[in-house]
Amino acid sequence: MDTSYNRRRFLKTTALSGLGLSLAGQLPGLAAPAPGKRVGIIGLDTSHSTAFTKVLNAADASGELLGYKVVAAYPYGSRDIETSTKRIPGYIEEVKKLDVEIVNSIQDLLKKVDVVLLETNDGRLHLEQATEVLKAGKRVFIDKPIAASLSDTLKIFEASKKYKVPLFSASSLRYIKGVEGLDKSKVVGADTYSPAVLEKTHPDFFWYGVHGVETLFTVMGRGCQSVVRVHNEGTDIVVGTWADGRVGTFRGTRTGKHNYGGTVYTQDGNTTLGPYNGYQPLLLEIIKYFETGQVPVAPEETIEIFAFMEAADESKRRGGAAVTLASVLEKARKA
Repeated sequence: MDTSYNRRRFLKTTALSGLGLSLAGQLPGLAAPAPGKRVGIIGLDTSHSTAFTKVLNAADASGELLGYKVVAAYPYGSRDIETSTKRIPGYIEEVKKLDVEIVNSIQDLLKKVDVVLLETNDGRLHLEQATEVLKAGKRVFIDKPIAASLSDTLKIFEASKKYKVPLFSASSLRYIKGVEGLDKSKVVGADTYSPAVLEKTHPDFFWYGVHGVETLFTVMGRGCQSVVRVHNEGTDIVVGTWADGRVGTFRGTRTGKHNYGGTVYTQDGNTTLGPYNGYQPLLLEIIKYFETGQVPVAPEETIEIFAFMEAADESKRRGGAAVTLASVLEKARKA
């Protein structure tokens, strides 16, 4: 999350749980990570970058992190989204205190690292940046949104296939409390909600609504065929119909308190989703992926999530008409 509330909550939680968020000046010199464990970051314009670095580079980092350390970072990152660009100078100073070298290009970065966290929240840059990493044969986690268009989303996964490097992308809301232990084979429907604040450079839900949509697909799984969107100034509701007849809804709020959660309806009763679990569960999955090359989220599911959001936008443009995911995917493949 990029909200100050969740950033403060994450820092507090990880400090209390012993993940070792070291204060500035407590790292007299970080031991060099073992071969294969050097992490590079692209994009110091999001709080995710500093949060992940503080956990990975802590003097008493958890053994679950397998010795991975951030050793270098390329700061850019958005150059024209003000809420992002203004963070870069401060975040550069934060990671430098954690023994992270600042480099001038992605090519310089790739010479110094084994794996990459593509963290800039400007999805317009992701296709070009991810392709550089994939060409170099390095595993890459792409933070949300994977791209700023459905067309670019497809092209990123095409590049992954071309260069034979599996990649992983997800929102941290995939690991919201309540998901663990859920028997997804018994899910008959779900309602989820999250903030859906807008950024003019990105399609509607791609910027922030992706969090709640990812939660919906985490519990419902793939197979959504069509969506209908109900729009007003403060809230948008998207109703998705799955191929097996199940219905899942996402409610995105523009104003008010930023909450994340939902309800899952199962054959055994209802399960409440929430509260937000912080970044740690996602980071552990990223490390497993770096170590094994096995992706925890299939490319097809990530593509369907972004097709769902694009279909929701199209439904809005059509005044709430039903729009199939197949139709927006066909259009994106031609773009």
